[in-house]
Amino acid sequence: MRLVLAFLGAGAFLLQASDASITAAERAHAIQLLQDSQKEFLSLVEGLSEAQWNYKSAPDRWSVGETAEHIVLAEGGLFANLERAMAAPPNPDWETKTRGKTEFIEKVMVDRSHKAQAPEAIVPHGKLSHEEVIQRYKAGRAKTMKFAEENEVALKERTADHPFPVFGTLNAYQWLIYIPLHNMRHDQQIAEVKASPGFPK
Repeated sequence: MRLVLAFLGAGAFLLQASDASITAAERAHAIQLLQDSQKEFLSLVEGLSEAQWNYKSAPDRWSVGETAEHIVLAEGGLFANLERAMAAPPNPDWETKTRGKTEFIEKVMVDRSHKAQAPEAIVPHGKLSHEEVIQRYKAGRAKTMKFAEENEVALKERTADHPFPVFGTLNAYQWLIYIPLHNMRHDQQIAEVKASPGFPK
């Protein structure tokens, strides 16, 4: 009986450990989000004139260039949070702390009816040229994509806290998909700028 219980206990441990790993479908979903958001972003920003890149629909609104710079800065910061989660020891309470957060992130990040104030570290200052923004975007995205494709560590048990209390503790998989979803959120913003009546032709 003890041997059976010991075997069952080991099986339960293995099941719990495997639950902390992302599934093949989750990995494919993250990769697809990264690919789709990159394709969308580049289609929106490549080939613009300087007037189009710098145009603002209002003095307090970001230009295409500023929004694109924000996306680049944010990807670096978000990937740093992903790395912070990966460097932390496994969180024994990961299931409780992160339950429902994946669905929440997927819903709220692409909903621009709810505005958010960008942290100072990722507020654009127009210091990067059009070419520099695109170059840095592609380099950062290649790094994120490599992680999504190759990482084999159990992502869900590695956590790091988000600075916004509404998100709280996120696991590494949630930090990973946050990157393209944030990208998509601001792709919408770029499209809005380009659709405004005064946008240079």
